[in-house]
Amino acid sequence: GPGRGRRVLVPGCGAAYEAAALDAAGFAVTAIDYAAAAVARARDVLGTALADRVVRQADFFDFDAAPFDFVYERAFLAALPPDLWPRWAQRLAQVLAPAGRVAGLFVLEATLPEPRRGPPFVTTAAELHALLAGAFTLVDEADIAPSESIAVFAGRERWMDWQRRA
Repeated sequence: GPGRGRRVLVPGCGAAYEAAALDAAGFAVTAIDYAAAAVARARDVLGTALADRVVRQADFFDFDAAPFDFVYERAFLAALPPDLWPRWAQRLAQVLAPAGRVAGLFVLEATLPEPRRGPPFVTTAAELHALLAGAFTLVDEADIAPSESIAVFAGRERWMDWQRRA
């Protein structure tokens, strides 16, 4: 439903297409990316007025921010080397308000490739559940049609909505 001012973080925003849609739905968006080139691309895609309001160059692991109601996931986890995933899960719990949610498209495989290479670094549903189970509860999930994904993720994305335990 409409955001009505609820705060949403889009980490690893890249070109920030989702930030524009979330802003249009009424969310108070903060879209961050570590890479200056990604921030520049987001500014080109969104235009100056929207980008000035929502896009920031920042490191997900150490930027200062008040708690968010939502974190939108779209391949940010898949961009991170797996050794950073426990830190990612811990940081999610820090940036989300009690009962806040991380929702979006997760890149999953039935089994892990050997050797695991990336990005994108894929995970399995079981591995993701183990990673988030300590602080989050899975609220909803759904398959994504391959035609709804970009080519590199086609057939491997799953919508998942995780709620932080209070």
